[in-house]
Amino acid sequence: MEFDSLGWVVAAFAVLITGISKSGLGGALGGLAVPLMAIWISPRDAAAVMLPVLIVTDWVGIGAWRGKASWADLKMMLPAAIVGIVLGTLAFGVMPDRFVKIAVGLIAVLFALDRLVRRSRGAQSARPPRRLFAWLAGAGSGFTSTLAHAGGPPVMAYLLSRQLPRQNFVATSVYFFTTINLAKLPTYLALGIFTKESLIASAMLLPLVPLGVWLGLRILAKIPERPFYWFATAALGLSGVKLLLDGISVG
Repeated sequence: MEFDSLGWVVAAFAVLITGISKSGLGGALGGLAVPLMAIWISPRDAAAVMLPVLIVTDWVGIGAWRGKASWADLKMMLPAAIVGIVLGTLAFGVMPDRFVKIAVGLIAVLFALDRLVRRSRGAQSARPPRRLFAWLAGAGSGFTSTLAHAGGPPVMAYLLSRQLPRQNFVATSVYFFTTINLAKLPTYLALGIFTKESLIASAMLLPLVPLGVWLGLRILAKIPERPFYWFATAALGLSGVKLLLDGISVG
């Protein structure tokens, strides 16, 4: 596993985008880091490099969003996410990544289109949580996050459907991914994914985490409620397109 000079620049950019996304957009663009790094190193090594970075990013985000998460949603999504992580662990190295990316990407694009149509008809108030949707989103996120740290689209789709205030939206996402990224740690250790080189790369990228989180908080503070949801929905759609393209191109 080795980055050249450009690879390090791209990896640093990916970490900054991850911090901005997690603290300002509910994780909308967090799934881009592994595909970007995978241009230089294997997807498995990219996932190993990013997990410690994601865990630190989550904990920095927790400090910023303490007390603002929707626990009613977390209580429904998190148990299902653990099930998804177990299934993802069993599928790791067996199920082709391209199938997972295509499925998640298609769901993200379709949901984003649906949300754009619905929001264009006028502002909507917060909706009550739907247990089945929450379970599917949680399980899907746990599964895809285990394979490629691409768990953002299912959770964003569910949270967008809830029409939560933007701060509750982002805080709930931060708490959710803090929990499942920690839950993935024993899985990655058991699978032997971490190497000395991957841990060194993670350590070198970690100083960028606070900067990314700070930028995300600054961006969120300047975005009004309605434009935030337009942007988050568009980001969900773009991340879905990226996953679709990745899945199709691998074939």
